[in-house]
Amino acid sequence: MAVRRITGLLIWFFLALQFSPSAALLWGQTSSAAPVQQRKTSPPYSGDLSIFDYPDRDQKLHISQVMDALAITPGKAVADIGAGSGWFTVRAARRVTESGKVYAVEINPEAIRHIDERAQKEKLLNVKTVLGREDSPQLPADSVDAVLMLKTYHEIAKPVELLRNLRPALRRGARVGIIDRDGNGENHGVQKQVVLQEAEQAGYRLLEEHDEWVKADRMDYFLVLVAK
Repeated sequence: MAVRRITGLLIWFFLALQFSPSAALLWGQTSSAAPVQQRKTSPPYSGDLSIFDYPDRDQKLHISQVMDALAITPGKAVADIGAGSGWFTVRAARRVTESGKVYAVEINPEAIRHIDERAQKEKLLNVKTVLGREDSPQLPADSVDAVLMLKTYHEIAKPVELLRNLRPALRRGARVGIIDRDGNGENHGVQKQVVLQEAEQAGYRLLEEHDEWVKADRMDYFLVLVAK
C-alpha cells in the first residue's frame, strides 16, 4: 500500500508540474523563445558623397594590393557592397576591363543615382547599380567572383542575414573582403572578432588578413573571407 501511495503521489506531482503555469520555467522551457538581440550598428551614411573621393585615398588604402588579394583581374565580376560615391566601383570597373562587370550595391537611392551618373560620365559601361536591402545585397545567383565591403560593415543592420543571402551570388572560389575599423557598432566601427564571429555564423571562414595595408587610412583590419 505504501508503495502504491508513493507512486500515486509521484504521478500527481508530475501531472501538476506539466500543466502548471510555471512548468515551462521549471523544465527550462518557455512557450515562445526570447527575441535575439541585434547588435548595435551605425546609421547608413546619407550626407555629401564627395567626401569619399579625398586625395591619396588610393595610396592610403593600398587599393591595388586590396584588389590583388581579392583576385580581381580582367574579366571578373565584382560586387561593391555599400558603394557610397562609387569610389571603389570605378577602380574595380577599370581593373576588370570591359570584359568584366561591377555591381555597385547600395540601400541609398541617392547613392544609386550618383553612381549611375558617375559611371555614365566616366564611360564605364560595365557598372550596374543594385538597390540592396539591409539583409540582402539582391545580387543574381552565381554572379560574382569578388566582393568588397569598404567602411560599410558597421552600418549593416542585419550582417549575418546579409552574409548568408550573399552566398548564392558567390561563384566558386569567390573572395569577400571587409575593411573597417574597431568600434562598438554604433560609432562607425565594429570589432574584428565580432565580424569573424558573424561570418562564421553565416558560413564563411577567414582566408587572409592584411591589416597593415589599411592603417594609413585609419582603418584597423582588412579581412578576406571565403564561403565554407
